[in-house]
Amino acid sequence: MDNTARLLITCPDKPGIVSAVSTFLYNHGANITALDQHTTGPEGGTFFMRLEFQTPHLDLSRSLLERAFADAVARQFSMQWRITYAREPKKIAVLVSRHDHALLEMLWRWSRGQLPGVITMVISNHPDLEQAVRNFGVPFHHVVVDKNDKPAAEARMRELLHGNADVVVLARYMQILSADMVRHYPGAIINIHHSFLPAFVGADPYRQAYDKGVKLVGATAHYVTEELDMGPIIEQDVVRVSHRLQPAHLRELGRDVERNVLARAVKWHLEDRIIVHENRTVVFN
Repeated sequence: MDNTARLLITCPDKPGIVSAVSTFLYNHGANITALDQHTTGPEGGTFFMRLEFQTPHLDLSRSLLERAFADAVARQFSMQWRITYAREPKKIAVLVSRHDHALLEMLWRWSRGQLPGVITMVISNHPDLEQAVRNFGVPFHHVVVDKNDKPAAEARMRELLHGNADVVVLARYMQILSADMVRHYPGAIINIHHSFLPAFVGADPYRQAYDKGVKLVGATAHYVTEELDMGPIIEQDVVRVSHRLQPAHLRELGRDVERNVLARAVKWHLEDRIIVHENRTVVFN
């Protein structure tokens, strides 16, 4: 993977895009090893593409390749685009409160090389999980959140995150981030919500699900925006339940769904498989 680069493209759909991109890469010594594409409509839609290419035989440096692509291809098709490189793994910071299931799932997968990034730290508003985190060799920071002075806690978190986080993962962090905090990390905060959004937004969704007598409960991983629980959805899953189950049983079943949904969403983000368009995502998984 050290030689793998990834190109993500969003642009108005019209003929010739795939040919122009692949010809450009071929002419500069790149070997395309994966390519996925999607359009919102056969005429006048929006086109999305993700491709991976190998870099050992490129005839240009990274900066010159990107400049040449901008001039020769991107401008012609009015593209929004970016190139990332697998040899530069993204830095992950995890925020958590007391529930440990989603956090431990991430740490376990990361410790076995199943998350292609680097977990740089865990920040919590409670000290409960410090030893569990340190057992994985990951720094743990306890940042108390005073309900009368939340900006001070967020300022401390931003200080810790500065230069140490390309993506911030809320692994059941039971505090609402301020709009200012969200604006510091646009498109780079992933939350796990313990319901199948848009159902049961807000607090205690398992109690809400029980009160409604639903037959499925689920979890949703989404990007965080200033509007609570309304960010672009990355991944969801559900588990079937029955009238016999109390809210505590729903929570127990839901935790399995939560940790797997979050881990998949984070992995796809790290592998540059997600394009956000308006308030939706295209996920090339």
